[in-house]
Amino acid sequence: MTEHPSRYSETGKLLYGLSVQMRVIGALIVRELHTRFGRDNIGFFWLIVEPAMLTIGVSILHISSGPFMHHGMPTGSFIISGYTCFILFRSIVNRASDAIESNRTLLYHRMITIFDVLLARGVLELGSTILAVVVLSTVMQSIDYGFLPQRPLLMLTGLFMLFWFAFGLSMVIAAASEKSTMVERLVHPATYLCLPISGAFTIQQTMPDPFRWYMSWWPTTEAFELIREGQFQDYTSDYTFPVYILGWCLILSVVGLMYLRAVRKDVHLG
Repeated sequence: MTEHPSRYSETGKLLYGLSVQMRVIGALIVRELHTRFGRDNIGFFWLIVEPAMLTIGVSILHISSGPFMHHGMPTGSFIISGYTCFILFRSIVNRASDAIESNRTLLYHRMITIFDVLLARGVLELGSTILAVVVLSTVMQSIDYGFLPQRPLLMLTGLFMLFWFAFGLSMVIAAASEKSTMVERLVHPATYLCLPISGAFTIQQTMPDPFRWYMSWWPTTEAFELIREGQFQDYTSDYTFPVYILGWCLILSVVGLMYLRAVRKDVHLG
């Protein structure tokens, strides 16, 4: 028997598969919105209000401690480029531990994978953070307490690096949480403990050695330096090595994907 040629090219099949998965991820994002925020009270506005409340609270604490200025960086913009962006990392990592458990029934569907669930949650957090940064920066600028990002593309690059690192870490945590419940108990305090070394409240350019060298080993400091360079046009750091955090992102992505694949066969849907 002669084989009939395939009706679709390999490229066509790939593009069709990608379009299907994009629709799946879009549906998962909508489901996550309804599950987390619902339709009561202010509904989806909590997407912006939640990080905004935390950022405003931290800003008030800094105001009460007296004048606050880092190399011409107003308090509002400094906190937004630091703590507001750290919420992105914290939320993605903290919510990874229950990703499989809370979406276990969805895995009955062949097209939905653990990776899709984690990616949908991560994209939702990234969108929430970007909206919060824009809204809060606009408010700060209106009261002369800050300003909008002056180099937005550079800031988005830093945010993407932070998102990618957190997402890679979330895949490892999600897989490990399926093996041991202890992981979930350790993740939440660990994210708070890493806040001082994350780079959210520090500037590499002004830190003395050897503390700068110690902190530079934690990859998020590289992302926050890029974010600050994007937020403040006059700030240029001599201690940014994007290749370093990119390497971490690639390693975590590969390890996370391999770990998820290994764990998937042990996930009981019933």
